[in-house]
Amino acid sequence: MSQKPCGCSSGPMPEVTFSTFVLSLASSALVHLGEVPSPDTGTTEANLPLAKHSIDVLDMLHAKTQNCLDDQERKLLESILYELRLKFVIKCGPNCECLSGKERKPA
Repeated sequence: MSQKPCGCSSGPMPEVTFSTFVLSLASSALVHLGEVPSPDTGTTEANLPLAKHSIDVLDMLHAKTQNCLDDQERKLLESILYELRLKFVIKCGPNCECLSGKERKPA
């Protein structure tokens, strides 16, 4: 895919569906967890508050769409939430300031 001077790509964009939207949010969470490199910089850096925010958005979508999804969409969303939460707890630990809402003081 080539980049135009305006910054947009010349290739086709993926079809907008609930699943592609969920996968997009999950990709953002993975970048913020430091699991994959940022598409902008190519570097891998964790930002746990932003990761938690992305996970919370997915959780809100799960709650708001509880009775509106087909089986495939529901399974996708639930499995992504499970994996992201697991990665977050592994990165952050059970007493992370992201979970408690408290700022941790520097050591």
